[in-house]
Amino acid sequence: MYYIGYDIGSSSVKVAIVEAATGKKIITLNEPADEMAITAYHKDWAEQDPEMWWEYCCIASKRAIKEANIDASKITGVGISYQMHGLVVVDKEGKSLRNSIIWCDSRAVEIGDKAFEDLGEEQCASHLLNSPGNFTASKLTWVKENEPEIYAQIHKYMLPGDFIAYKLTGEINTTKNGLSEGMIWDYKENEVAEWLLKYYGIDPSLTPTIVDNFTNQSFLNEKGAKESGLPVGIPVVYRAGDQPNNALSLNILKPGEVAATGGTSGVIYAVTDQLKSKETSRINSFVHVNYSNEKPTVGKLLCINGAGIQYRWLRNHCGMDSYENMNVKAEEVSVGSDGVVVIPFGNGAERMFNNKNIGSHFLNLNLNKHGHGHLYRATLEGIAFAFVYGMEIMKADNAQINVIRAGNDNLFRSEIFSNTVATLIGHEIEIYNTTGAVGAARAVGLIDGDYETFGDNIIKNDHVMTFMPLQNSTPYLIAYQNWKKELELIINK
Repeated sequence: MYYIGYDIGSSSVKVAIVEAATGKKIITLNEPADEMAITAYHKDWAEQDPEMWWEYCCIASKRAIKEANIDASKITGVGISYQMHGLVVVDKEGKSLRNSIIWCDSRAVEIGDKAFEDLGEEQCASHLLNSPGNFTASKLTWVKENEPEIYAQIHKYMLPGDFIAYKLTGEINTTKNGLSEGMIWDYKENEVAEWLLKYYGIDPSLTPTIVDNFTNQSFLNEKGAKESGLPVGIPVVYRAGDQPNNALSLNILKPGEVAATGGTSGVIYAVTDQLKSKETSRINSFVHVNYSNEKPTVGKLLCINGAGIQYRWLRNHCGMDSYENMNVKAEEVSVGSDGVVVIPFGNGAERMFNNKNIGSHFLNLNLNKHGHGHLYRATLEGIAFAFVYGMEIMKADNAQINVIRAGNDNLFRSEIFSNTVATLIGHEIEIYNTTGAVGAARAVGLIDGDYETFGDNIIKNDHVMTFMPLQNSTPYLIAYQNWKKELELIINK
């Protein structure tokens, strides 16, 4: 028997099939070969046609079944991961009324900021654990205010994963996870934040029925099965946004466990059982995948906008053929890069600096002394220091850090990067070879609630290596303090 998982990104749709009994990967692939189109009618807008996601889900699942040479009738459940915070609106026939306003669209920033000001920090912090921000509720309000003819036709609003579940099953529902991503979940009252919808003038009947994770949420109908190539009647068991799902994929389920991603941007996602937050803007809190009334686990997310993009820029402009060769050159240089400091925030405004645009800086270069290796090491250190800085913010906001787990396809493959973070944080970093689609597929098995076996299978199937904190932390601490000093000079200009 097998499970299938979808990961609906903004660049592609990934699909994975795993063995039900062991969680072993059978196949992973993505569609399309090139990136999916993002439409931007105006500056800072970003939209996608949700039917395009569905089309590629169907192509990818049929292809995966064929290339894995398995009997489709032996697929017994579906899990869904998806790009967070997006808005899909449908009419009574379930037809999408407009393109989805996706996660990186910032048209609703002012709407969320005004709501935060009008409703007050205490109300938002204690009930939403966040500012309403530029999230799904604010995006829906933008549609109401700017496209009233479309708003009048809305039967239900959804998150992107809800739409894919609907296309598979014909049933419209959502989860606490999804509502929390949209800033529509009241943690204090453990219900939909209808007071926020009332403030925005949104009809609460537009909210779909809520289903729990790791349950038979809905079942594939004939139409969904025929288009996707999956069996009729199998359940959709699980859905979650990409960052909570990435955490699940890395067996991040308990307080003190942290998932980290070091791609173009960086993400730190820490699980806590504390339903409080002092940081309503720099950190965002979401219902975690295993949240329950008895054990309310929350994921606290901090985004570092400028991370791997700095190292990629350096490779492109220094003519290096691979990151591996850059890492070799960087390892020839001592900790602290002989005084060279790189501030890696050249990818726009940084939320952890209260949306200041810090920029990218190369500091303290000595043209008679420093070469490419210094630039490479200082860049890896600078990005690592940014992660440590972010984790300090997290710790000050009720997040415990005991272990960090990361995927094997990003900055954490670099020994310099991982050793620097592990040594400064004082906790090990475990590296795993997994993907969001694999995690979503495996999550189908959690209908039995056996998190221990689930975690054991991840360790057995995916664990690559562990970076331990180095005993001699002094040079790392000195280098980090030098970096922070330079950063504060820039911030306080």
